[in-house]
Amino acid sequence: MSENRREEVDSALADVDFDKFNYQVVFETSKGKIRMDLYPDVAPGHCRNIIGLTKIGFYDGIIFHRVIPDFVVQVGCPQGTGTGGPGYTIDAEFNNLPHETGVLSMARTRDPNSAGSQFFICLGRVPHLDNQYTVFGKTCDAESEAVVLEIGNVETDHGDRPLEDVQITGSEVVVSEK
Repeated sequence: MSENRREEVDSALADVDFDKFNYQVVFETSKGKIRMDLYPDVAPGHCRNIIGLTKIGFYDGIIFHRVIPDFVVQVGCPQGTGTGGPGYTIDAEFNNLPHETGVLSMARTRDPNSAGSQFFICLGRVPHLDNQYTVFGKTCDAESEAVVLEIGNVETDHGDRPLEDVQITGSEVVVSEK
């Protein structure tokens, strides 16, 4: 079982105010920078979770452990295997936003309320994920989308793991006034 990071995350969220501020998470990867706009109006719990995890540096050094062309790139497991998380789970916040290129959505097990730290970014339109997984953000510019698509084109083994590690080398939360 992964170490429970809930207390650290909650502490990092003390100054988060969705009424006054807009939030982005920025992931510097070994393939380039991915800027993600967050959607707290439809998934406030998921947005708070990724903001908190980013603020405590949880994602720094983690690899994209699953890449499926024309589907998704997945990251957020501290072990790099797809089996780990932050030691806690959050409840689903399904909404009507479509899973399309650049969409940020939360990975989970068969249990809808099992999400933790793993997320995926869509490489195209994936309608069968709609209303089954929580959409809570999207790439905010063409450059970020291009980096995601480049990660989606890396060579993988039979288990969808990249042959060459693609890593989040650093991350930050960008806050701006509304």
